[in-house]
Amino acid sequence: MKLRILSLFTILFLFTTLSKAQDKPWKQHNKWIWGPSVGYQYQSGNFLKVSGWGLFAPNDFQYMKIDAGANFSWMEGKTTVIPELGFTYYLNDFVFFPFVKAELTPYTITPKVGASLFSIVDLGIGYGFDYNTKKNFKPIDGITVSVGVNIPLNFHIY
Repeated sequence: MKLRILSLFTILFLFTTLSKAQDKPWKQHNKWIWGPSVGYQYQSGNFLKVSGWGLFAPNDFQYMKIDAGANFSWMEGKTTVIPELGFTYYLNDFVFFPFVKAELTPYTITPKVGASLFSIVDLGIGYGFDYNTKKNFKPIDGITVSVGVNIPLNFHIY
């Protein structure tokens, strides 16, 4: 019986303590939003894109996202995994955020432009420049089209 009362007291204490986190003013919260993303890209072939990202706002009208992940493809009879780093600059336009993005792999650099719905669903178009062709693989260059879904894990509405 004492264990139940102690457990109940502990749960109530933690609940009331943790619920106070929403009472903090905006300036006291961590300004980074982060999470995983998954997407599709066509650039000389089909790629599944999986990454982790972090997004921060230097002010109320601009957002910057840094992401690192991998592109998975099945080309020329084998599975290929290509690491990728990306940087995205969003302008806040209420619902649709226009953006510019740069993606860098060991083989290509790809600038993109596009639009995003609340920085959750990204639609982009760009051109990839091949600077180091992967051995036993076709060049990854040319026009690219992509769609991605960013899943925020620590998003707060203030």
